[in-house]
Amino acid sequence: MNRTPFVGGNWKMNTDLESGLALLQSLSDQIGPSSPSSEVVVYPPFPYLMSLHQTMAQTITSVRLGAQDVSDQPNGAFTGEVSTEMLLDCGVRSVLVGHSERRHVIGECDALINAKTRRGLEAGLQVVLCVGETLEQREAGETDTINERQIRAGLQDVSAEAMSEVVIAYEPVWAIGTGRTASPDDAQKAHAHIRAVLSSLYDDRLAGQVRVIYGGSVKSSNAAELFSCPDIDGGLIGGASLKAEEFAKIIRATG
Repeated sequence: MNRTPFVGGNWKMNTDLESGLALLQSLSDQIGPSSPSSEVVVYPPFPYLMSLHQTMAQTITSVRLGAQDVSDQPNGAFTGEVSTEMLLDCGVRSVLVGHSERRHVIGECDALINAKTRRGLEAGLQVVLCVGETLEQREAGETDTINERQIRAGLQDVSAEAMSEVVIAYEPVWAIGTGRTASPDDAQKAHAHIRAVLSSLYDDRLAGQVRVIYGGSVKSSNAAELFSCPDIDGGLIGGASLKAEEFAKIIRATG
């Protein structure tokens, strides 16, 4: 089944306004006015979303704007939180939910991640639901068990119709920012199991339509081999997305 590749650039807590705008413009120059072979989304820090959106609206059509997180609440007395409506006002169309740093550094639980997923989808946002095991869990042979638990919890009460706006990102925690990368064979096995979980939750047709992407020290040197695996539909890129030329090479590897 043909699935449009997806490549996300998670800038995390990096850049300032000037360097972020320069990075976005450089990336646009690298990949050209349109990128028909793949969907490209960048996820900058919250303070720069509006400025980047304004630049995109004027000159850049090949990259979409995403946010690194979202509140599960619509509004109210939630100091420091950012709602879906605020993100939509800033031109955001995609949001990361359940990134490993939110799970394991901030301490977000499966129930909260599910609430954020449902809130994002109800607001009309694309949701990239991140799942993945720690090194300890991997060494204990629990990769598939952890991924399945996180997917089932994250997608609880999410309808089949809403799944058209869901991307699953498999990001083994032990490979994020460490320079270590799952082998293409290991990554493919994890992705195939994720698709099997989606089949059991919904059906084979829907599971074949949902994009499942890999995140974990993806570089231009290993991107093509990873992306050539039958169940890997692109990547969620961290450090390499902060270098326009390197990120553009990764995007081109989806072709």
